[in-house]
Amino acid sequence: MKHTLAVLVENKPGVLARVAGLFSRRGFNIDSLTVGVTEKPDISRMTIVVSGDDRILEQVTKQLNKLIDVIKVSDLAPEESVNRELALIKVSVDPDTRSEVMQIVDVFRAKIVDVGAKSLIVEVTGDESKINAMEELLRQFGIRELVRTGMVSMTRGIKVVQTEK
Repeated sequence: MKHTLAVLVENKPGVLARVAGLFSRRGFNIDSLTVGVTEKPDISRMTIVVSGDDRILEQVTKQLNKLIDVIKVSDLAPEESVNRELALIKVSVDPDTRSEVMQIVDVFRAKIVDVGAKSLIVEVTGDESKINAMEELLRQFGIRELVRTGMVSMTRGIKVVQTEK
């Protein structure tokens, strides 16, 4: 089972390394990790996706809360959250396949962000299954390069992950 954690941390050098080191030392694998500054410039938010049962989640949460730079750890339930990922996919095209790739892009409500003589770069956002489906369809044309951001997640409605310590 995958768990998504919102981890608020102090925005200063070395925090990401300490968090990643904690996972490494404990033998926990990170499926996805994104980090960026929040509405408060001195606080960053990490979205960490980990696989495991409730016991693993509890251990990860306890260990994260022990780190001095960690302000808050929240488990984001999938049914109560909006989850998105971004991917850039460079696809091989020729005059015969270009329009077919463009049709796939339209169906997925993605965007073409760069056009070359022999390739297109496609930008797609959505949940993990949407990104996977588009990637699978584009494979037949030849994916030259692929980069994914990892998941970002936010609770639905008025509820927020509090930034107070």
